[in-house]
Amino acid sequence: MKKYVEIFKALSDENRLKILLMLTYGELCANDIQEQLELTQPTISHHMKVLQKADLIRLDRRGKWMYYAINSQKAHELCKLVQEITTVCEARGCGSSQDCYNQQMKKE
Repeated sequence: MKKYVEIFKALSDENRLKILLMLTYGELCANDIQEQLELTQPTISHHMKVLQKADLIRLDRRGKWMYYAINSQKAHELCKLVQEITTVCEARGCGSSQDCYNQQMKKE
């Protein structure tokens, strides 16, 4: 569960959500992100560190430039979690909410 807490903390900022949406179109360097969001380089760097800590982005250093991309594996895990959260227990065939909770906790 703790890994999801970091993810949701990272997603709780408007600029970080904008960055992730920008990255859905493909990888970008920090300069591209900075220009589009009109933020300072230190601010972009901070947001990227938070996203990296949550494992939501991948980094690729090319010379002096750093390129960022969505970590698709983590994005799929997050989608699966949101789907589980929004699926009614009866649809899962658990029998009761307590059974659903117990099954989920065993997975963690």
